[in-house]
Amino acid sequence: MSDKQHAFTLGIEEEFQIIDAETRELRSYVEQILEDEQGHMTLKENVKAEMHQSVIELGTDICGDIEVARNQVIRLRSDLAALAAKQNLKIASAGTHPFSHWDDQLITEGERYKTIVQDLQQVARANLIFGLHVHVGIPDRVSGIQVMNQARYFLPHLFALSANSPFWLGRDTGFKGYRLKVFERFPRTGIPDAFESISEYDDYLKLLVKTTCIDNAKKIWWDIRLHPFFNTLEFRVCDAQTRVDDTLALAALMQAIVCKLYKLQRQNLSFRVYRRRLIDENRWRACRYGLDGNLIDFGRESEIPERNLLHELLEFVGKELEELGSTWAVAHVEKILREGSGADRQLAAWKQSGENLGAVVDHITRETYENLFVQEPRSHTPPPAMAPAETDD
Repeated sequence: MSDKQHAFTLGIEEEFQIIDAETRELRSYVEQILEDEQGHMTLKENVKAEMHQSVIELGTDICGDIEVARNQVIRLRSDLAALAAKQNLKIASAGTHPFSHWDDQLITEGERYKTIVQDLQQVARANLIFGLHVHVGIPDRVSGIQVMNQARYFLPHLFALSANSPFWLGRDTGFKGYRLKVFERFPRTGIPDAFESISEYDDYLKLLVKTTCIDNAKKIWWDIRLHPFFNTLEFRVCDAQTRVDDTLALAALMQAIVCKLYKLQRQNLSFRVYRRRLIDENRWRACRYGLDGNLIDFGRESEIPERNLLHELLEFVGKELEELGSTWAVAHVEKILREGSGADRQLAAWKQSGENLGAVVDHITRETYENLFVQEPRSHTPPPAMAPAETDD
């Protein structure tokens, strides 16, 4: 690849659930884990707290290719799992916890989270969700804003592949990806509008800060955003992924999409920019039905099975996958299509256990520990059957 194409670096951020090994509930224990981490320097700057103390985030360094990213994701997950085990805790990765209630979780101390809760009140306190964020490097912000405009079209496709949050507060929601429905309560979320230029984008950010809508540009939480401080496009749409290889397949696919769209620009062959209102139709379908739904092909003006569209997407970026050296990582998409998304596998575990949500947590933790250097701590009690929460909030 040319020097320009080497700009498409990767950075992967995963949000994990902190799980009590016996009760399967979320535990507000991030401060204790991070205190232990001070003497355990392997995680260093790659770990941080989130708003709820039962959430912990791992972020890789800047990775030149997907192989480097895979090694880092496995090492970071393994180190975090080892730290959690010291407290008789496990880590788990999914878009929502099957039954724990947000009202039982403590808010992390700190001015940033205090301000968010003061601003957004119960919307913030109830935002107990877990995402996968992928940064893809771009050569420059001028081309980056155009790539963002075009890449918005693929967000529902990516989300359907990543859907991993069918349960909320002890209930089967009927959605494959309910996390986005929770997050939509926040302002400045969802599919962004298309921007005519980088100056229009930057003027918009400046206006929001000037009028005190936000105090900094990171409080824009769209499904994709041109990062305000780095030369990256940040994909924020996906649920946290249970298996390492699911995370890597999604990250490599996002990287290839950005690379492909940038190359088309350089060849004066622009991909069509679709209206947000059209993409929103597909986003809704992806949340509701996941891989089993139909999305709209607006060029053909017809419904197409999501699985067919994913195969078309893989063909669209096939050359770029080869150039980036990530064909092997994205080949895992075929396994997801055969076995189902994380949501499909959660629902299968739920039904096989006689609708026992404790068993679903066991399933999630078991998959989270696949390929790690540490073994999952054993639970000494059978999974409890959980009654649904009393509120839908």
